Amino acid sequence: MHFQPKLVAFDLDGTLSESKQRMSAEMGELLGQLLQEMPVAILSGGGWKQFERQFLPSVPEGMTLDRLYLFPTNAAMCLVHRNGTWHPQYDHSFSPEVKDRIIKAIKDSIEEVGFEQPPRLWGEQIEDRGGEVTFSALGQEAPIEEKLSYDPSGKKRTPLAEALRRRLPELSIGINAATSIDITPHGINKAYGINRLIELTGISVKEMLYVGDALEEGGNDAVVIQTGVRTHQVFGPEETRGLIESLLHITPR
Repeated sequence: MHFQPKLVAFDLDGTLSESKQRMSAEMGELLGQLLQEMPVAILSGGGWKQFERQFLPSVPEGMTLDRLYLFPTNAAMCLVHRNGTWHPQYDHSFSPEVKDRIIKAIKDSIEEVGFEQPPRLWGEQIEDRGGEVTFSALGQEAPIEEKLSYDPSGKKRTPLAEALRRRLPELSIGINAATSIDITPHGINKAYGINRLIELTGISVKEMLYVGDALEEGGNDAVVIQTGVRTHQVFGPEETRGLIESLLHITPR
């Protein structure tokens, strides 16, 4: 890559690691090297607990964490590392009353559209992630191969998402990843996260790079394009590894 950014923001699932799988130690080491050069941000639809399982265990000791910005739940939260621990820079989590309304709306919408339930579920279908409530058609712990083949076009989930938009017009409803529908506060998404990064770091959007696996129209990374940030699409962690190595001027293997 010829463009040399001053900050790189990454998606997590499908970009730094396979879906809901722990990030590799090698990727953690590369991110550690990148953090020595510039701030890094991770933006994911996953909640903070997913970061704790999937991302943080692969962070090497001694990594420069004060320049790492973590944005769970599609940027409804931002956490920064200060004095040896993670602190919320901001938190737009739903109130208990709003969460109850969302969960009821999901159940009512499933009934309204006659949503065809899969023959098997892996874990819960509805997950409270704090600043996001997520419906996962196959369950939260579905195997990758099942998720990838379930609804690649989003056609199965579109009627349900439309019903949710009618019931929850004040919230944002997004068809994301392979099996999910994400419900977040209005205007809170990865584009919001990029704009908050500008405030937090003082780095202009033209000096940033966003790396994700779903930047095509309708993909859950595509919303960042509206900010004017330069983007780079990858098709899995191996391509992300190659990109980071190029930014670090590491000779490809």
